[in-house]
Amino acid sequence: MIYEIDRNIYRIEVPLAGSPLGILNAYYFRGGEEDFLMDTGFNTAACEASLRKSLASLGYRPERLNIINTHLHADHTGLNHWFLGKGRKIYISETDHQRLLMHYKNAGFKRGDRDQREGASPDLFENMINFGPEKSRRRMEFDEESFVGLEDGGAIDTGACTLRLVLVPGHTPGNAMYYIPEKKVMFTGDHVLFDITPNITFWPGVENSLQDYLSSLEYSKRFEVELALPGHRKPGDYRARIDRILLHHEHRLAEIVGIVGNEPGLNAYEIARRMRWRIHLDENGNFPPAQMWFAAGECMSHLDKLVIDGKVQRVDSKPYITYRLP
Repeated sequence: MIYEIDRNIYRIEVPLAGSPLGILNAYYFRGGEEDFLMDTGFNTAACEASLRKSLASLGYRPERLNIINTHLHADHTGLNHWFLGKGRKIYISETDHQRLLMHYKNAGFKRGDRDQREGASPDLFENMINFGPEKSRRRMEFDEESFVGLEDGGAIDTGACTLRLVLVPGHTPGNAMYYIPEKKVMFTGDHVLFDITPNITFWPGVENSLQDYLSSLEYSKRFEVELALPGHRKPGDYRARIDRILLHHEHRLAEIVGIVGNEPGLNAYEIARRMRWRIHLDENGNFPPAQMWFAAGECMSHLDKLVIDGKVQRVDSKPYITYRLP
């Protein structure tokens, strides 16, 4: 499906087969000398075919196309180099650019050591990293010269409009939104979603991802937004949704304190399984591996904040780290 947002600005729905996210919203900006595509989808043949068909119906010319990424996740960056025009650029926050570079150079962009200390058995961890709709045997490229790393407030003139990067760390360390001030339009990426809650996980080298996210939500209220366009699913009321997400995380934090208080000595994976989730379990009542990955990561980001705030104590026991109230 394609929706016209404004003159020469379009929203393209890219199906994400096998993902509970359902669709990615890619945004196409038709300019004068060049065009821009915000976010691309998983590196799968199905995502590529769907996006190519939609762009073709809009009369795009491949050699003109630049890419804009809201953040580094595979459902937003997976097809970057399949669609990037020769000599064109990929725009992303400088922070996430550096994280992508670490990932492609296999230099420290791993969370496995912590997962296995926090309660993931080797078999479970292997299943989690090998399962998921983003997994692909297709080639991946990373041409560092193609990337332009932007700082907060950095501008991109698309021809159709000028976008201003709004740095909102949390969902990723360099997560970003893009704002059109004169139109009061915000492309929220995965920072603000309207019928699902963005996943906030821990990140290696980041002390308190959840607090970063909560601070970014408060910062986001400063912008006057009449139309908020998310990275997944449908638009909604920007300010009201921010307030609901803030309240959601208050409830999550209280829920974890309650679990730890009732059952001291649990590890993070045991706590995650006791939390309330809107997840379809398998026939044995277990989390699907990909969903366990996200649930455990979110649980750990909340535990990090609770430990820093002095509301929960982390115990470096064997074989797993466990938690109790102070």
